[in-house]
Parts: sequence; C-alpha cells; structure tokens
Amino acid sequence: MMMSDNLNRIYWVAFITILRRETYRIFWIWPQTLVPPVVTMSLYFVIFGQLIGQRIGEINGVPYITYLVPGLVMMSVITNAYGNVVSSFFSARFQRQIEEVLVAPVPSQVLLLAYVMGGVMRGLLVGSIVMGVARFFTPVPVHHIAVVMGIFILTASLFSLAGFINAIFAKNFDDISIVPTFILTPLTYLGGVFYSIELLPEFWQWMSLFNPILYMVNGFRYGILGASDIAVEWAFLLVILFNILGYYYAIYLLEKGMGLRS
Repeated sequence: MMMSDNLNRIYWVAFITILRRETYRIFWIWPQTLVPPVVTMSLYFVIFGQLIGQRIGEINGVPYITYLVPGLVMMSVITNAYGNVVSSFFSARFQRQIEEVLVAPVPSQVLLLAYVMGGVMRGLLVGSIVMGVARFFTPVPVHHIAVVMGIFILTASLFSLAGFINAIFAKNFDDISIVPTFILTPLTYLGGVFYSIELLPEFWQWMSLFNPILYMVNGFRYGILGASDIAVEWAFLLVILFNILGYYYAIYLLEKGMGLRS
C-alpha cells in the first residue's frame, strides 16, 4: 500500500509539473497564443458577420452574424488546442527535453494526459475569449449548457491528441505545419462554419457528412442556438469515438518509442 501511494504521488507530481509548464507557456507568450485568435476572429465577425451578413440575412431563422458564432468558436478551439500540443511536444523532442521525462518512472498515460490537458486549457481559454468577443457584435444565447461544455471539452481534447500524434511523427518544424495547412484548414472551412449544409446541392450535403468537423461545429451550434444540421447524438458519439481511438493510438506510439528513442 505504501509503495502504491508513493508511486501515485510521483505520477501526480509529474502530471502537475508538465501541466504547470504548459500553462506557464500559454501565458508567458500570450502575444502569440491569445492575441492573434482574438484579432483574427474579430475580423471574421466584422467582414463576414456585419458586412456580408447584412446581405445574407438569416439562416435557419437566425441572423447570419449570430449563426457564425458557434463555428468561429469551434475553429479557434480546434486550431489552438492542436497548435499548442504539436508545437510544445515537438519542441521538447527537438531540444531533447523529452528524454529526461522518458527515463523517469512515469507511465505514458501521465505524459500524454498532461500535454493533452495543456492543449485543452488553451483551446478552452481562447474559445471562451472568442465567445466574449462575439458578444460585442451580437447577442449569444446558450440553449443547452451541457451540450456546449461537452462538445467544447471533447473537441479540444481530440485535437490536442491529434497535435500530439503529429508531433511524434514530425521530423522538422515544417512537418508540424503540414496537417494544419492541408488537412485542418480545408476540413474546418468545409465543416459548416460559415454556412448550413442545407444550402448545398444534395451530392455535396452527402459528401459533407464524411467531414468529422461538421459534427463538432453543428453539435456546438445546437448547444448555442438550439439548431443543427445533424443530430447532436451523432456529434457526441463520433467525437467520443475519435477521442478513444486517438488516445490509444498515442499511447501505442509512446510505448513503441516512435520518434522518441531514435
């Protein structure tokens, strides 16, 4: 029992130490982590919401600028949760700091959860800030707080895991920008952030259903506006499934030492 308590204490100290470092990093370089998303999303609200939105009118009975809010919040959560983990963990690999952690008696689960929690914190922090910025442009109702928080956390967790996996495979700093540029950005823009898929031709509506980000955006939109293009149950089911798959794949890569012990 004493040995078990000592191990749990060691694991807890390791977890808190990594998480504290990740949190410190977010606030230490706040001009890079917190300011750019606020500026970018404010421009989206001004250009798409106010200028273009006045011509579009309403979507599903909601003013266009209000319809944009859930999608833009999800976009900020996805990019920041992903970017925080991929840059932090790859930097630890590049500077060989990760070797000190690997030789410590700490399970892979502790290492993974600490980095993922750091990504979740940044994703939720930036998402909350963007939500606050949105209130300067339009009223933001919250119809289902449990759905909002659930999709919020699960999405941030999923893309933190994705960033961790990308950081394991990356060989140089250019590699960590490939996925955001060629995968995340197209999927996000085509994931219903700026439009309802009901406006698309039938074939493209069907194709959109294969985009996982569509479910996260619409699940969050359901929590905010009470309206969605897809069933919220499907959103939760898929995002939970992807979280489970991402978690076990990341653990497998850590246990195998992929990119870490070479």
